[in-house]
Amino acid sequence: MEIDRRAFIASIGGAAALQTLSPDALADSLEHYMVARLDQSAGPGLDEPNKKPYRRGVGSLFVLGAGDGLAADKLAAMPPKPTLIDFFKLRFAPANHVLQSATRAMKTGQGEETVFACLLHDVVLGLIKPDHGWWGAQLFEPYVSERVSWAIRYHQALRFYPDPSVGYEYPEMYYRIFGRDYVPPPHVEAAYKYARNHKWYMNARLITVNDLYSFDPNAKVSVEPFIDVIGRNFKQPKEGLGNDNSPSSHMWRTIANPDLPL
Repeated sequence: MEIDRRAFIASIGGAAALQTLSPDALADSLEHYMVARLDQSAGPGLDEPNKKPYRRGVGSLFVLGAGDGLAADKLAAMPPKPTLIDFFKLRFAPANHVLQSATRAMKTGQGEETVFACLLHDVVLGLIKPDHGWWGAQLFEPYVSERVSWAIRYHQALRFYPDPSVGYEYPEMYYRIFGRDYVPPPHVEAAYKYARNHKWYMNARLITVNDLYSFDPNAKVSVEPFIDVIGRNFKQPKEGLGNDNSPSSHMWRTIANPDLPL
């Protein structure tokens, strides 16, 4: 995906705003900008974020015209006992980025847990954007293997650090947008050092390998090829997501019902 540097800087509020953001916030803003441009190709256009009266970290479900391009009052009703597939179709859609990531992982012969982790790693952006690795891990922890939730949590930190052994280099576009003096904040560096020496390091690393290189506005993807993968790896509660009183059920209810005032 080609990035228009001027358009990106405008999207975060201009050059003045650029100077106020931490390097980590800038990196997150770039990824979210790319996801928004990718989703834009599947639906109505988005106004530039600096023209909207909301903070940049707000989840796309709470932003008029974001996500699937529908106003909030036009969101389809969720079924009484919603499944993960229902959320993909009714709340995460079009989910181009994660579907492309998982498709790439599948085509390159990655293991099923890696494919599954790629499918899930960024869907929490509909709820919230800052520290999305940690939020995403919390969202899925009760329903997936510990290895998958761990990989989702630490992919956020690992994307800032190269690993030539698997062909992952620091993204050139980060240099173009942020310059060559980028230094991740302390909590990201600490997470990287911890993850780098963990037995599941490669599970998180392979998300990054299939992450930033998965933006293709012309790709045709859907959740259908992953239904069996979800069935084998996701512990679907019989009550439905949001109704099962798990530690993250409130997060699923929020995603299902983003219009509730209280």
